[in-house]
Amino acid sequence: MRLRIRHRSIYRYETPPRGAIVKLRLTPRACASQSIESWRIEICRDCRLEQSEDAFGNIVHCFSVDGPLDRLTTVVEGEVETFETSGVLRGAVERLPPALFLRETPLTAPSERVRAFAQEVAAPRGDALSRLHELLASIFAVMTFDADSIRAATSAAEAFEEKRGGAQDSAHLFIACARALEIPARYVSGYLWRVDAITEQTAGHAWAEAFVEGLGWVGFDPSHGVSPDEAYVRVAAALDCLGAAPIRGAHFGGGGEALDVSVNVSSPAAQAQSQSQA
Repeated sequence: MRLRIRHRSIYRYETPPRGAIVKLRLTPRACASQSIESWRIEICRDCRLEQSEDAFGNIVHCFSVDGPLDRLTTVVEGEVETFETSGVLRGAVERLPPALFLRETPLTAPSERVRAFAQEVAAPRGDALSRLHELLASIFAVMTFDADSIRAATSAAEAFEEKRGGAQDSAHLFIACARALEIPARYVSGYLWRVDAITEQTAGHAWAEAFVEGLGWVGFDPSHGVSPDEAYVRVAAALDCLGAAPIRGAHFGGGGEALDVSVNVSSPAAQAQSQSQA
């Protein structure tokens, strides 16, 4: 499937800062499930993008800009060809051993109630892959998905108590449960093409990957109860959302910061087919 993506982020400042340093994880890498046909980054200010690679194998771009800044706009857009792999990740850059992804973080540390939930729904069920699919179905059943929920610091334990949240919250909960079962798991940020043809979104998407012996890393999207297919574009992976955040930065001076994000994910072929049937 050919997917077209446009992701715009605008930081607005009530009091203009003297400058800013920004780090972007907004560039996908090719693997068996996706081929990058085109991709570009635009910044509203003159600056130099420095490309590097972090410990997790994600492509990172850094830049700094001088102020005063009343706003700072970043736009990424491109096209990606995606392929069905039944959720199994192959051909990705792997810099770290799977065991590292058993490490807890403040956002993914399981509470006693989360541990009990994981043991109840998944521990007795056969092999690791079967247990992970039981976990996927159970989280999808207990969590109410709120597409407009964008909370930077909600932990897996807090999301479980509320039983409501966005893709980020469900991914953190899945990761916490998998690690409680001693299965390595990690957070993935990216994009999702919606089958309901709604292309305008207020954020990117997020899901989880877990390591299965003999199979490798397998994707699980607990906010939709499925494994990623050709509707998904994988961008970055880390221990939690902070390590895979699309944009992180710091500004000097100023204040009153507000972030406005708009994401458009479309399928030109699906759109053409829909128009021909109209």
